[in-house]
Amino acid sequence: MTEAKKSLKRTLVGKVVSDKRAKTVTVLIERRVKHELYGKIVGKSSKYHAHDENGEYKLGDTIEITESRPISKTKNWVAVRLVQKAIAV
Repeated sequence: MTEAKKSLKRTLVGKVVSDKRAKTVTVLIERRVKHELYGKIVGKSSKYHAHDENGEYKLGDTIEITESRPISKTKNWVAVRLVQKAIAV
């Protein structure tokens, strides 16, 4: 019996907001949370630097990133797969 092991690494889906650096993309993760005191739904966002070995993800693409070992000072996520290609204007 071979069961697929569930990965303990976190995965997030977000939009590429910068692809200017070599082998790195900046990914914006947006989430909606309830304000602690007032109860209003508020949009929060975080930016993560993700490793993109082949430079295949471009500005505006929606991608999935997963946790990894530290690759550089600010980079400890890896781009895993393309969820949706950017819409050409």
